[in-house]
Amino acid sequence: MSNEQEKWFQDRISLNFAQLHRYDEVLYSGRTKYQSVQILHSPNYGKTLVLDNKIQSSEADEFIYHEGLVHPPMLAHPKPEAVFVVGGGEGAILREVLKYRTVKKAVMVDIDEEVVALSKKYLPEHAAGAFEDPRTEVYHEDARAFLEKSTRKYDVIIIDLPDPLDEGPAYLLYTQEFYRMLLGKLTANGIISVQSGSAMLTELLNFTSVANTLRSAFASVCPYVVAVPGYGGPWGLTTASMKLSPAQLSKEEIDHRIAERGITGLRFYDGTTHQGIFSLPRYLREAMQAQTRVIKDNEPLFSFKIKKPK
Repeated sequence: MSNEQEKWFQDRISLNFAQLHRYDEVLYSGRTKYQSVQILHSPNYGKTLVLDNKIQSSEADEFIYHEGLVHPPMLAHPKPEAVFVVGGGEGAILREVLKYRTVKKAVMVDIDEEVVALSKKYLPEHAAGAFEDPRTEVYHEDARAFLEKSTRKYDVIIIDLPDPLDEGPAYLLYTQEFYRMLLGKLTANGIISVQSGSAMLTELLNFTSVANTLRSAFASVCPYVVAVPGYGGPWGLTTASMKLSPAQLSKEEIDHRIAERGITGLRFYDGTTHQGIFSLPRYLREAMQAQTRVIKDNEPLFSFKIKKPK
């Protein structure tokens, strides 16, 4: 293929950093009520979901992110039965949650019904039947409003959202007010995990601010990092709870719990991986200690501005 024929997609990670991915096919391109959507085929990553020009997941490496976001909180909880998923449109978070036999109900709320429908059509491997599982409930509305009016409590809440873009649908789901509301929606041993943004050396504001904001609401906050190739570098995730601390679990205990609970098919996560992702390098630990920003409804954090067509 000549250079003239090659097609490249620019994934904007932040104001100062972008990466290019070659693609050979556009499976879908359009807009929903909330965001732009593309599903591209990449020679490196296979089918790739792009929202507002940012890669969300791809066939090749989605397992790293989804296993990393789900299993630390799920294994830290003694017996997760009720799980709430914020976002998670592709269904891969549900797929991992439903590997636990103890789970009786998995409720997913994703505001963008069209993204879920497109994922079912073009990315069925991500969900692997999770949408059809009888334990699954899916709603398409604002997750914050849904939880505020709900009286149900959950053992685990998993927040799988795009970064907080200034005109995106998710920025009010990263605030102190939202996290404090979540605390009231958890059972006594409840725990949450949060997609927390880039953990690259020059792009730490989102990751450190999310951790600091969670500390203003929860007693035990455990930031950790997974390396997702399609995201361009290390990526931040965080758990928060009043009682549970996944970071304190040993390699042996994680492997024991995986075996005891009958979790199979993992490609990324085990005891050794757990030990590694919670062992933050010194510069990250120091950045976490230095961060003082608390994200609030009236002082939101935006990764960067996006231009939307009029």
